[in-house]
Amino acid sequence: MSVKNKETIAAETEADMRQPEEASRRLEVLKTYKIFIGGKFPRTESGRYYVAQDEAGHKLANVCLSSRKDFREAVVAARTAFGDWGSRAAFNRGQILYRIAEMLEGRKLQFIDELVKQGAGQAAAGQEVEQSIDRLIYYAGWCDKFQQLFSSVNPVATSHFNFSVPEPTGVVSILAPQDSALLGLVSVIAPVIAGGNTCVVLGSYSKPLSAVTFAEVLSTSDVPGGVVNILTGKMEELAPYFADHMDVNALVYCGDDMEMKKLLQQKAALNLKRVVFYDHVDWMSANGQSPYLIADSQEIKTTWHPIENIGGAKAGY
Repeated sequence: MSVKNKETIAAETEADMRQPEEASRRLEVLKTYKIFIGGKFPRTESGRYYVAQDEAGHKLANVCLSSRKDFREAVVAARTAFGDWGSRAAFNRGQILYRIAEMLEGRKLQFIDELVKQGAGQAAAGQEVEQSIDRLIYYAGWCDKFQQLFSSVNPVATSHFNFSVPEPTGVVSILAPQDSALLGLVSVIAPVIAGGNTCVVLGSYSKPLSAVTFAEVLSTSDVPGGVVNILTGKMEELAPYFADHMDVNALVYCGDDMEMKKLLQQKAALNLKRVVFYDHVDWMSANGQSPYLIADSQEIKTTWHPIENIGGAKAGY
């Protein structure tokens, strides 16, 4: 075996010392977070993007700046999916929401890492992911029960049965909480789809990583394409389109900007869509979940049915 001379050892030592320095100069390849439309992950048609950063200004990822056309295509996907999703058995919708929770549980560490990158503490990030999983299970359990809570048999003065039952309103556009990267997003999506609606969601602009990663969870969770569509971009640019699109049946806005509320109400009046405001909601608290959030995107259908006796004649009271 040959013995290394002093010159060889010195050269290898110098090379080893240079490696960390050279590695520190390496440019990290940032992930490009795409949008989620119709069960697929296209890039925005506008070709625009922005670089998400942490509180210290470090670059985290390339994120799509969605356009009006992206939103229109998402609405088409949501409308196409509504016929199947809205007519499914409530129990089956519950199974699928539970499956989302299962898949989110399996990727818990990834979500914790992204939340930490976006400014959350390690313990707070873990709590937020666990609450998001629990919230999905909560709404999975309500899928086949809320109808009993919100339906009724109504007294009438004629020989009829009169029933009122909740039905999904259709396509719901959602402006998700901007200060809650994951839990707020899950808390507004889950009740909407639990009730049989489909949706188009705008994730947080400053904390977008969890929104697109959650779309990756949805794509592997038995959720039919188009039931949930997730966009990223600027609230002030996209909010008017979320409100005035004529094939959107309801709008959810999570914020307390009074000027934005006024704008959304004016735009939504074009086709009399329902507007729901969730302002000052602490999504980490028990108030962040309720079957009444399912009812916010339900229409009440009332049916009359004549009461007849065995012989076919109407029975009187």
